[in-house]
Amino acid sequence: METSAEIQKRLRNLFESQKLAVVATQTGGQPYASLVAFAATDDLRHIFFVTAKTTRKFSNLTSDSRVAVMVNSSINEESDFHDAIAITVTGNAGEIKDADRKAVLDLYLSKHPYLEDFARSPSCALIRVTARSYYMVRNFQNVMEFHIDR
Repeated sequence: METSAEIQKRLRNLFESQKLAVVATQTGGQPYASLVAFAATDDLRHIFFVTAKTTRKFSNLTSDSRVAVMVNSSINEESDFHDAIAITVTGNAGEIKDADRKAVLDLYLSKHPYLEDFARSPSCALIRVTARSYYMVRNFQNVMEFHIDR
């Protein structure tokens, strides 16, 4: 069994190697999933993404802040069944409007410089997901949990 430090290292490596995540929101009991470009903090406490304020995901998370974020290493090959890792993060999300916005936007744009015009648009929101728990699946059956201490 992997130690907490080993799991955290695996999470960081996955987050560094992947650019896209799936964010799941919900409204009225109906789940909704969206593909987003993301960045994460090294301490694994936060995941960030940018979305237009006119999107369903923004409306959903504005009315219910609970979200799930999935990041995976699959490459759509048979080897994925043995090698791919999928991480689901559960937590709460909200728009960043305070003094943290500049530093977070800088972190986000260091990973996604090609999204600068989109990310800086006044019609877009910078979203912070505060992680509570991580669920890592390997080999399509081995599940490990990692919970963030508050």
